[in-house]
Amino acid sequence: MSAISQLEAWVPRSLLRLRSGSVIPAVTAEGLTPVRLSWSDGRLQEPELLNSPADHLNALVLPRLVDPHVHLDKAFTWSAHPNFSGTYEGALEANLKEHQVRDLEAVLCRGEKAITRACQNGLRALRSHIDSLGAGADASWEALQTLKKQWRHQLELQLVALVPIAHWATPAGAQLAQRVAAGGGLLGGVLVPPCRGGSVRRDLRALLRLAEELGCGIDLHIDEANHGPAEGLLQLLRALEQVPCTQPITCSHASSLALLSPKRLQRLAAQMAAHRLQVVALPLTNGWLLGQSPEATPLRRPLAPIRQLQRAGVRVAVGGDNVADPWFPAGDFDPLALMASCIPLAQLAPWQRLGLSPFTTAAAAVMGLDWDGRIGADAPADLIVMEANSWSEALRRPSERRVLIEGRWWQPGRR
Repeated sequence: MSAISQLEAWVPRSLLRLRSGSVIPAVTAEGLTPVRLSWSDGRLQEPELLNSPADHLNALVLPRLVDPHVHLDKAFTWSAHPNFSGTYEGALEANLKEHQVRDLEAVLCRGEKAITRACQNGLRALRSHIDSLGAGADASWEALQTLKKQWRHQLELQLVALVPIAHWATPAGAQLAQRVAAGGGLLGGVLVPPCRGGSVRRDLRALLRLAEELGCGIDLHIDEANHGPAEGLLQLLRALEQVPCTQPITCSHASSLALLSPKRLQRLAAQMAAHRLQVVALPLTNGWLLGQSPEATPLRRPLAPIRQLQRAGVRVAVGGDNVADPWFPAGDFDPLALMASCIPLAQLAPWQRLGLSPFTTAAAAVMGLDWDGRIGADAPADLIVMEANSWSEALRRPSERRVLIEGRWWQPGRR
């Protein structure tokens, strides 16, 4: 057995997993509890509650976090393929041009940079969508499957095949689904308005059948729009009535749900919960692209209605989405920066349980990870340690942190 290491720090009470019968710990107004954390052989021991005054503590600890929606294949392509219009259409046009010249070496280089930054910033798992139809598809899959294997001890990488929904109803789509499922991936696609009519439901039924037959999850780009409220989700729910699916289904974006009336949203959220649909909200990209106008500041920017969905029993996570690509010019795979941005963008306060869970326990559950992200006995010694004694202190300068991976402090260049 290796030597025991330890530290004393503030930990969010909602992320502490204590033995049954433990004394209920003291909690600050920010939902923080002072504890002593110890670990050996890459696993945490039972957290020890600190009863004495903890004014001296200047460390705030989180588990390593999870980003359930990224695009590693196109990350860091803004400089060569910018989208100065800031529109959805401009992003798509630039993305398609980049995809035509994409090659293995480029995706490997960008992916290596992205995963390195993710580990350094405190992420332990990523779900990356991959453009899976066209010139750059094979190179993208080969590169990211290689990186998935190379980084498997530091970070879990899930891969999603991103294609037009109609592709899943073709023989080529069925073959792609088999390859994706064989590698443990997920089936994805884009469903944005206009998407009414029986042909869309036919394509969705084909996708649902493939997922059920192959035993793999689904993660859709759905209703990423500032018009056509919930058109895609309504089609998905109709398809599920005809072809039930027991595999996990994630609805990424779901932005246009915010355009529904409160009563219609309440009814839709109840249906989503009944079908166990889960949502990944993406405030950064949606906030930049949707409603973009060269002459006016948009008066509303649709965003997945996180709190209403949570109240209805829908599991909701938050993702970073695009990083320095045509869809969003900024970002750095930094979960703390994302958390800080979501305080104003989504009014998610990390000192509230439902404000923190989209970045922690709910995000881990969306990805189906073995560790739920709670800090307790025998959990992985995978931590983010910030020099701070409050949420404000931690998030106003989120670049300063230490990252513990399997009980060892992360060092750049180490795998």
